[in-house]
Amino acid sequence: MNIGIIGYGHRIRWMVNEIRKVEPACHVTAITDVRNGQIMKELGQEKSEGVMFYDTPEEMIEAGNLDGILIGTRCSLHTGMALKVLPSRIPLFMEKPVATTYEDLVRLKSAYETHGSEVVVSFPLRNTPLAQLAKEIIGSGKIGTVEHVQAVNNVASGGIYYHGWYRDEQETGGLFLQKATHDFDYITYLLGLAPTAICAMKSKQIFKGTRPGGLTCTACDEQHVCLDSTARSTAEEALGEYCCFAEDTGNEDSGSAIIQYESGMHASYSQNFFARKKAGGRGARLLGYKGTIEFDWYTNLLRVYMHHTNRVETYEVLPDNESHGGGDAVLAKNFIEVMKGSARSSTPLEDGLLSALMCLKARDSAETHTFQRVDWSQR
Repeated sequence: MNIGIIGYGHRIRWMVNEIRKVEPACHVTAITDVRNGQIMKELGQEKSEGVMFYDTPEEMIEAGNLDGILIGTRCSLHTGMALKVLPSRIPLFMEKPVATTYEDLVRLKSAYETHGSEVVVSFPLRNTPLAQLAKEIIGSGKIGTVEHVQAVNNVASGGIYYHGWYRDEQETGGLFLQKATHDFDYITYLLGLAPTAICAMKSKQIFKGTRPGGLTCTACDEQHVCLDSTARSTAEEALGEYCCFAEDTGNEDSGSAIIQYESGMHASYSQNFFARKKAGGRGARLLGYKGTIEFDWYTNLLRVYMHHTNRVETYEVLPDNESHGGGDAVLAKNFIEVMKGSARSSTPLEDGLLSALMCLKARDSAETHTFQRVDWSQR
């Protein structure tokens, strides 16, 4: 099968590798990127042989012979690129967030409803063995109906959002859209309920300062004492080169949201970007009348605490690979099946649209100190 790429960045390269692990017959045969020349050099003559490079997505689509397209541009371009692909009805793999503004979100929703294309949104967490076990236990009725959720994401590798291009909020849309979009999705998926309202707060307490804008870690006179300097390690290439305590450093460094669902129950979620090492963690507690489920992707452990007996069940759920807890491999398999026409998307665009809407509402709530209805009529 022939795959086309729009935006050949690190994340999409990773997903291509995951796809080829599942189905070696999948080959990248077309790339559209503003860095085409650089990519050709990186791939070398052998790997770039048989790959056509295009200046625009329209040229790539018009050339034909593609079984699937993956979008891996910077976040602010996700919607615009998807709008070019959807009319072709070629199966699409789309990175999150699917949109970073209300205007883009509405345009994307309209195009999706018009063309009905198959879209696999990059939501690996719900596809992990850990989340699937939680879904299975909830469905069994063992803990009763879930009536409260406490979810947390303490990001141990949060420096990427302050050292490199992710620090530009015009590109990211803020960290609810960058991180919470995954968590809002898996929470909603596990509950099987529609969100109705959301309120949120965000703070910037650590990654702020008066260092000059544009300052790089290697040019900083404090590079040898700064705990977050990338100048002394190989992290610079992965994280970025800019000072995270400069006046032009964007993004909040913590945020929290409370989500109400249609049954009346609510979920709380909190994310943090300056926790490090063993302080990192990502998971949730889901509480029913009969028991509580607790899980964490950092430990791959899930526990079930029964409320009315002295019983605790502990599961160690080891994924087949460590990429997003095993979720990327599931996404790859599903996209291959979608390209073959043997399955529908397990993370369809309507779920990506809902998660992005929730994130935008959370961002608005945090900035205006108001409750926000999660619907398409108020924006």
